[in-house]
Amino acid sequence: MIKAIRGTRDLLPPDTALWNFVEAAVRDVFRAYNFHEIRTPIFEETQLFARAVGEETDVVAKEMYTWEDGGGSADNALLRLWMAKHWKELSGIVEPRPFPEQRTRFGVGIQANWNGIWTLVRARYGATSQDLAQLKASGRAWQAMSENRAIQLVLVTLKGSVPDTFTQDAKQKGLEVEELDSEAFDPPQSLTLRPENTAGVVRAYIEHKLWERGLNKLYYIGPQFRRERPQKGRYRQFYQIGAEVIGPASSGSESPARDAEILELLATLLDRLGIEGWTLQLNSIGCPADRARYNEALRKALEPVAAKMCTDCQRRAVTNPLRVFDCKVPEDQPIIENLPRISQFLDEPCRQHFEQVQEILRAVGVDFQLNDRLVRGLDYYTRTAFEFTHGALGAQNAILGGGRYDGLSESLGGPNAPGIGFAIGEDRLVLALRQSAEAVQKKPDVYIAPLGAGMNREAARLARELRRHDVIVDLGDESFRLKKSFETADKQGARFILIVGENEVKAGAFAVKNLATGVQISVPRADLPQKLR
Repeated sequence: MIKAIRGTRDLLPPDTALWNFVEAAVRDVFRAYNFHEIRTPIFEETQLFARAVGEETDVVAKEMYTWEDGGGSADNALLRLWMAKHWKELSGIVEPRPFPEQRTRFGVGIQANWNGIWTLVRARYGATSQDLAQLKASGRAWQAMSENRAIQLVLVTLKGSVPDTFTQDAKQKGLEVEELDSEAFDPPQSLTLRPENTAGVVRAYIEHKLWERGLNKLYYIGPQFRRERPQKGRYRQFYQIGAEVIGPASSGSESPARDAEILELLATLLDRLGIEGWTLQLNSIGCPADRARYNEALRKALEPVAAKMCTDCQRRAVTNPLRVFDCKVPEDQPIIENLPRISQFLDEPCRQHFEQVQEILRAVGVDFQLNDRLVRGLDYYTRTAFEFTHGALGAQNAILGGGRYDGLSESLGGPNAPGIGFAIGEDRLVLALRQSAEAVQKKPDVYIAPLGAGMNREAARLARELRRHDVIVDLGDESFRLKKSFETADKQGARFILIVGENEVKAGAFAVKNLATGVQISVPRADLPQKLR
């Protein structure tokens, strides 16, 4: 039996009712704060995440679902292009394949009769002098296997991708180099299922010149993908609710008021969902200059102790020391507790910005705790960083997190566009709800029970009339005995059962029974919508 892939799951009724309840409440709150929905593709160029999220982050280094799109490697694309160009001149093609001694490291090729001469063709994207030597060796090996038959050796590469001396060097080795037109070359793309959505939103901001609209307040709801170890509330395909406020500085996008508004929105949303006991953890991780000074101080502090820490922290101590604070290994915590704090390295503008965020939160009555160990797991964050946590989720207790990313647009080739955003793990948010799926699922207002042959048609007509009045209707079948219809209506949680028999249709009035009280009355057809709602 084929089952769902590990780390994924099916969301089934009645649980989906709880998810719909959450998403409806979220949309209502976003509407009140004048946010508008954006929908971006679930896969993007891999380079987008490498540049935006950071190549040294766990997300990019370990957790992304990435593949080559377009039929294999760039070498294969070059070979196909060469074969299309010379197809009429080729005969006796052995097979497109990697050369035996180069199967794992070097380009692909074919053995073919080309204009009457047996030819060894190798396609190599980004060819080097080492490729010439390898092709020469392949030629000798192939010639020996074919009883020293005369052959020619051709290296196919992309025009402009090799130096002028390359072709000269090839001729000296008895090889030919054919450079193909780059305009006709369609290399495969490296694509990745999105592990987060901020990078895609900023890419869309740049691509569609959204700065022309001024301040953009955008939200999204949808799946993300990370290959991480599944645990309570964490899946490889997971769902996020997120928002981004981004625009030119002249639109007020870098104001501390924007940070406070986002945090106040989130407090409102959690309260609206009935989630009690949440805690807002707040920190500032400063500007890039602050981070550079702090990273240097962290590296020095970690040098004598890194060897005593977990392997991830040993790597982070070299590549990205700030990420050490993400560590959850209990044995490492005493070491982490004694490391320098980012608050000691903030410059005056960053300090003032953070203080103003706190002042506004106090003014609107949103409680928070300062946590100078809080950092965000992605490289693009600056200044304000935050998490909302909840005790119902165990050790990994974060419901959501976010922060400011003032330089992200520029790092992706766009204009200066300060921004702040957040992402809620919807899977974990649902776990924190007090409501049960049963409590929020809408049950049928009425179950229609056709009684007797030919009554399915009449029941369907009546159901259509009622549904036009927003009555939730479930339909039985004329083949059911009356007892089975009552049992089904009760199982569905319907408030009423309505009998459709030949006599009721002729009279234009129907027997309606309240399943909670047991009271049964006859209701004229025209009065049914008002009675059943």
